[in-house]
Amino acid sequence: TLFRSWEHYGEIVERVGSHLIRTGGQPLRVIASDTGVSVEQVKKALCVLVHHNLVTYRAHKRGFVEYEALAGRVLRLLRYPRYIYCAKTLYGDAGELVVEELLQNGKMAMTAVVRKVADRLTETMEDGRVMEYSEVADTFVRLVETHFVQKCAIVPETPAGGEGAPVPPTPILVTDEKEMYTVPKLNLVGRGKRRRSSDDDSEQRPKRLKQAPAEPEPLLDGGIYWQVNLQRFHQHFRDQAIVGAIGSKLDQTSSEIVRAMLRMSEITTSSTSPHTQPLSSNEIFRALPTGYNISKQVLDQYLSLLADDPMEFVGKNR
Repeated sequence: TLFRSWEHYGEIVERVGSHLIRTGGQPLRVIASDTGVSVEQVKKALCVLVHHNLVTYRAHKRGFVEYEALAGRVLRLLRYPRYIYCAKTLYGDAGELVVEELLQNGKMAMTAVVRKVADRLTETMEDGRVMEYSEVADTFVRLVETHFVQKCAIVPETPAGGEGAPVPPTPILVTDEKEMYTVPKLNLVGRGKRRRSSDDDSEQRPKRLKQAPAEPEPLLDGGIYWQVNLQRFHQHFRDQAIVGAIGSKLDQTSSEIVRAMLRMSEITTSSTSPHTQPLSSNEIFRALPTGYNISKQVLDQYLSLLADDPMEFVGKNR
């Protein structure tokens, strides 16, 4: 199953990736020698694998660069359909396609994602309607604000050690956690475009021969790239399982209370933390869905019931 996960990246990428899974970290020329693939082709395969976060690299103490496959990340390829479906249920068709494009391409600039998704949505729209870039951009921003999409690490403009310092054998990527979920303001104006049908192509061909080839629209992102935050999806799946378990064991009201607590903490608590941030009953009461008619007194009774339950889904902060 692990080796089949590479298949849609092509034969050479699959061969290089599978080899690294079996052998562990290896330098470039050893990979080429062991797999029977040329050094240039191995370089291209490693570029694909690194771009998709399936292989990492590090400088060996002897001075060469060593490449290593991330087996856990490779297994996540099998969950890609679930991530995409989750994005669709939370953010609609635009959210689905944003996540799909990022997963298929590894890392992309926001401008490129918005244009591609707008084009794809426009293809499916009827009566001559088109998708505005701004609508897709709004969905992209919501995915970032809820941490399902995050900014990629970058190479700093000033190298470590300052100007004149020796160039390291591998680029040193840095992540600014404060900026990881901040979307720069981009003036994305435009609409999705439909591909011409084959009939249109045949009619327009003589005219097209006289025209210069269309240049791709420039990107406005200033070198900022984005990727899917898989850990955030796993956190969402975990929270869904908790809410479902409480609903089955207790009742719907209990599950809605816990759902509200989890939502309040979903972007302020680490996905690996064993518990959420402490929440007061007043905060929980204000966070309950609009129209959920229970009094503050009833909420406090439910919280006491949840805290006393032997399953310990909710605990008191002492």
